[in-house]
Amino acid sequence: MNNETPTNQLQIELSDDVAQGIYANLAVITHSSSEFIVDFIRVMPGLPKAGVKSRVILTPEHAKRLMRALEDNVRKYENSFGPIRLNEDSAAQPISGLAGDA
Repeated sequence: MNNETPTNQLQIELSDDVAQGIYANLAVITHSSSEFIVDFIRVMPGLPKAGVKSRVILTPEHAKRLMRALEDNVRKYENSFGPIRLNEDSAAQPISGLAGDA
Protein backbone atom coordinates (compact mmCIF):
# COMPACT_ATOMS: atom_id res chain seq x y z
CA MET A 1 0.00 0.00 0.00
CA ASN A 2 1.09 3.51 -0.71
CA ASN A 3 1.00 5.79 2.38
CA GLU A 4 1.74 8.97 0.45
CA THR A 5 -0.89 11.71 0.39
CA PRO A 6 -2.06 12.52 -3.14
CA THR A 7 -0.84 15.95 -4.22
CA ASN A 8 -4.36 17.20 -4.95
CA GLN A 9 -5.80 16.24 -1.52
CA LEU A 10 -6.27 19.07 0.97
CA GLN A 11 -5.33 18.35 4.56
CA ILE A 12 -7.39 20.38 7.03
CA GLU A 13 -6.17 20.99 10.58
CA LEU A 14 -8.57 21.65 13.44
CA SER A 15 -6.95 23.18 16.51
CA ASP A 16 -8.27 22.35 19.97
CA ASP A 17 -9.52 25.93 20.47
CA VAL A 18 -11.49 25.95 17.23
CA ALA A 19 -12.78 22.40 17.79
CA GLN A 20 -14.56 23.59 20.94
CA GLY A 21 -16.80 25.76 18.77
CA ILE A 22 -18.63 28.95 19.65
CA TYR A 23 -22.36 28.92 20.40
CA ALA A 24 -24.47 31.36 18.41
CA ASN A 25 -28.26 31.55 18.21
CA LEU A 26 -28.53 34.34 15.63
CA ALA A 27 -26.86 35.03 12.31
CA VAL A 28 -27.01 38.37 10.54
CA ILE A 29 -26.08 38.32 6.85
CA THR A 30 -25.13 41.36 4.82
CA HIS A 31 -23.58 41.63 1.37
CA SER A 32 -21.95 43.91 -1.13
CA SER A 33 -21.23 43.30 -4.79
CA SER A 34 -18.06 41.39 -3.89
CA GLU A 35 -18.68 39.62 -0.57
CA PHE A 36 -21.15 38.17 1.89
CA ILE A 37 -20.59 38.83 5.59
CA VAL A 38 -22.11 36.44 8.13
CA ASP A 39 -22.02 37.59 11.75
CA PHE A 40 -22.74 34.86 14.30
CA ILE A 41 -24.24 36.34 17.46
CA ARG A 42 -25.16 35.03 20.90
CA VAL A 43 -28.36 36.59 22.25
CA MET A 44 -29.01 36.07 25.95
CA PRO A 45 -32.55 36.39 27.31
CA GLY A 46 -33.17 39.60 29.21
CA LEU A 47 -29.97 41.33 28.10
CA PRO A 48 -30.25 44.40 25.88
CA LYS A 49 -26.92 43.76 24.14
CA ALA A 50 -25.73 40.81 22.10
CA GLY A 51 -22.18 40.17 21.05
CA VAL A 52 -20.89 39.07 17.68
CA LYS A 53 -18.94 35.90 18.42
CA SER A 54 -17.59 35.27 14.94
CA ARG A 55 -17.60 36.94 11.53
CA VAL A 56 -17.15 34.97 8.31
CA ILE A 57 -16.55 36.79 5.03
CA LEU A 58 -17.27 34.87 1.82
CA THR A 59 -17.15 35.51 -1.89
CA PRO A 60 -20.57 35.30 -3.58
CA GLU A 61 -19.55 31.96 -5.13
CA HIS A 62 -18.58 30.50 -1.76
CA ALA A 63 -21.77 31.85 -0.18
CA LYS A 64 -23.81 29.96 -2.79
CA ARG A 65 -21.76 26.79 -2.19
CA LEU A 66 -22.38 27.16 1.56
CA MET A 67 -26.11 27.60 0.96
CA ARG A 68 -26.22 24.42 -1.13
CA ALA A 69 -24.18 22.49 1.44
CA LEU A 70 -26.52 23.61 4.23
CA GLU A 71 -29.58 22.63 2.18
CA ASP A 72 -28.05 19.20 1.54
CA ASN A 73 -27.16 18.69 5.19
CA VAL A 74 -30.58 19.82 6.45
CA ARG A 75 -32.20 17.36 4.03
CA LYS A 76 -29.95 14.54 5.32
CA TYR A 77 -30.65 15.52 8.93
CA GLU A 78 -34.43 15.49 8.36
CA ASN A 79 -34.21 12.11 6.59
CA SER A 80 -32.50 10.70 9.70
CA PHE A 81 -34.26 12.55 12.53
CA GLY A 82 -37.50 13.94 11.12
CA PRO A 83 -38.55 17.42 10.10
CA ILE A 84 -37.08 20.46 11.78
CA ARG A 85 -40.05 22.44 13.04
CA LEU A 86 -39.96 26.23 12.83
CA ASN A 87 -42.25 28.72 14.47
CA GLU A 88 -43.76 30.14 11.27
CA ASP A 89 -44.24 33.55 12.94
CA SER A 90 -40.49 34.01 13.30
CA ALA A 91 -39.03 31.83 10.53
CA ALA A 92 -36.80 33.72 8.12
CA GLN A 93 -38.12 37.10 9.24
CA PRO A 94 -35.74 40.04 9.18
CA ILE A 95 -34.92 41.38 12.61
CA SER A 96 -35.51 45.09 12.99
CA GLY A 97 -33.91 47.34 15.53
CA LEU A 98 -30.42 45.90 15.20
CA ALA A 99 -27.75 48.47 15.85
CA GLY A 100 -24.09 48.35 16.54
CA ASP A 101 -20.60 49.20 15.49
CA ALA A 102 -19.05 47.32 12.60
